Amino acid sequence: MKILFIGGTGTISMAITRALAEKGEELYLLNRGSRTDDLPEGVRVIQADIHDEQDVREKLRGMDFDAVGDFIAFHPEDVERDWRLFAGRTRQYLFISSASAYHKPAASHLITEGTTLANPHWQYSRDKIACEEALMRHYREEGFPVTIVRPSHTYDERSIPVGVHGAMGSWPVIRRMLSGKPVIIQGDGSSLWALTFNTDFAIGYTALLGNRHAIGEAFHITGTENLTWNQIHQTIADALGVALKPCHVASDFLAAAGAPMGYDFGGSLLGDKAVSVVFDNSKIRRLAPDMVTHVPFHEGVRRAIAWIQAHPERQAEDPAFDAWCDRVIEAQERAKAFVIGG
Repeated sequence: MKILFIGGTGTISMAITRALAEKGEELYLLNRGSRTDDLPEGVRVIQADIHDEQDVREKLRGMDFDAVGDFIAFHPEDVERDWRLFAGRTRQYLFISSASAYHKPAASHLITEGTTLANPHWQYSRDKIACEEALMRHYREEGFPVTIVRPSHTYDERSIPVGVHGAMGSWPVIRRMLSGKPVIIQGDGSSLWALTFNTDFAIGYTALLGNRHAIGEAFHITGTENLTWNQIHQTIADALGVALKPCHVASDFLAAAGAPMGYDFGGSLLGDKAVSVVFDNSKIRRLAPDMVTHVPFHEGVRRAIAWIQAHPERQAEDPAFDAWCDRVIEAQERAKAFVIGG
């Protein structure tokens, strides 16, 4: 197949890029060319900014594709631009949406592709829903061959999933663990979560490419392992060889306390991670029977820790977030002492 990816070097897309290169597919990546060193042999890069529609149109002049996948569309205007660029030029257009688009909380913890899309807590999710609606309108009215893909929490060797972190990602949380400091876990840590290593995600995504049964349909792609956030953090601590010192804090309190610092925990927690979800993967498994967890979290997190420890440039400190954690934990401890002390 002749395939074009917009992006193609991110957490989700790099595993797919590598998988397709191994299969010998004719793969083009349209991006700014900032991560070409990691690309497998045979992958062609078209260096352009997708937001410069005229330049992209010129660079793609005369090219048609069996499939186009956009990994960096976040707003309705992004997918409308893609429709203008690729209508009549591709047999399939795949849009990366988000499993956070499902209603929070849903009527049932068991999520299917038919679960209502609504997220009053997170603008990111509402924008993804608006993208889906625009694309499905083009599918119904003009036959634009769209496939919608909804990932949940997908990670790779460059990232360690945690529930509460600041602008610099998870490493400052790992530093707290290594330093013997308490780590904030949202709620009581008992909500269920699905973590998917990116090579597992690639199994489901590649099965959709060129598949006529995927046109006009939505699929979530997640692993089959479900862990509580307590188990997630304990697994990280075990991999680090340290004792976990959890500090459980109510998600709505974190949302209120984080807002002045610019932390959108109202979205990422109340609109996503604070809610138990178990994904029914039967729809994607009809097209990709091997879509199960091949890299369980205890293995994936060890890969990620080893990789990040070998790359000091990925160990960015975040003193502001660290101090914020200390203040939140101290405030909760003072409140406990006040109540207990009468």
